[in-house]
Amino acid sequence: MVKVGIAGIGFMGVTHFKAYQQVEGAEVRAICTRSPKKLQGDWRDIKGNFGEGGGVHDLTDIRKYSELDQLLADPDLDLIDVCLPSAMHKDVAIAAVRQGKHVLVEKPIALNVADADAVIEAATQADRLITVGHVLRFFPEFAVIKQVADEGEYGRILAAHFKRMISATWFEDPTRTGNTVDELYIHDVDFVRYLFGMPDALNAIAFRSRGGDAAYLNVQYYYPNENVCVSVNSGSIAMPELQFEHGYDVYFERATMQFNSTWGTPVTLYTRDQQKLTPTVPFDDAFGAELQYVVDAIRNQEEPTVLSGQSARDSLYLCKKTQESIDVGQIVSI
Repeated sequence: MVKVGIAGIGFMGVTHFKAYQQVEGAEVRAICTRSPKKLQGDWRDIKGNFGEGGGVHDLTDIRKYSELDQLLADPDLDLIDVCLPSAMHKDVAIAAVRQGKHVLVEKPIALNVADADAVIEAATQADRLITVGHVLRFFPEFAVIKQVADEGEYGRILAAHFKRMISATWFEDPTRTGNTVDELYIHDVDFVRYLFGMPDALNAIAFRSRGGDAAYLNVQYYYPNENVCVSVNSGSIAMPELQFEHGYDVYFERATMQFNSTWGTPVTLYTRDQQKLTPTVPFDDAFGAELQYVVDAIRNQEEPTVLSGQSARDSLYLCKKTQESIDVGQIVSI
């Protein structure tokens, strides 16, 4: 049994807490938050840009800490699930592995590449697993792209376009939360790399907010040896009625796959022989599948390649190269 402590009871902490109830071989044994109300299990005020509210939970059998040091020092815990603001990821992850704990930290792994490297080095020295919550790889609507590509029935991917849009205000303090590039766009650049590997170069243009940050960006990736066309649009400038939207168009040699979260229709695969199919993957809950993967890696002492620290570090590096391209106004090499 992998015994879990959750650091931070915000939207993602609640989401993980609920998902662990469906994970085999794991149990939440402790939580940490400075809010007395949350320590009592009243999470009704916690909401995100999708899903339900936090609700009310019976925490009778769960140890409740108000200080991180208490949680990290708990000798009964195997895994610390870090659901804290991005600026805290590096220090908490390093402190946790030094206490002998495995770590799942929400993306991004850190706010800069040097800090990401420090987290990976600390985990290596402590011989602990560091995993990073790039959950888009487990969203059924996106995981099915990888599945169909790997199966090869419809040939290789010729072109792909991804879109992500929110209406939100949580990027107002980039020093604490990161910005649109590091917190939103990172989902899609990570998935692009998951499908195609590291590009040779990229080109990004952006609409900037009043503070100068890229609030909407268009990015083109260059894979000159693969003959594939890949792009991403991502931003946080939609009206309040459009809280969240993501989707894609993926063009295989013998099929076209489409999805958009606002359409109200499932992933659709249009084949060369004029079939209209709804492909499926072996799971329907992204967070449950993600956490099951992490728990299985710990139990089996296997390298968690899909959610590894190095993988997350490389995706963060691509975010920084994207910001560089925006700033210099030209293509940048990777």
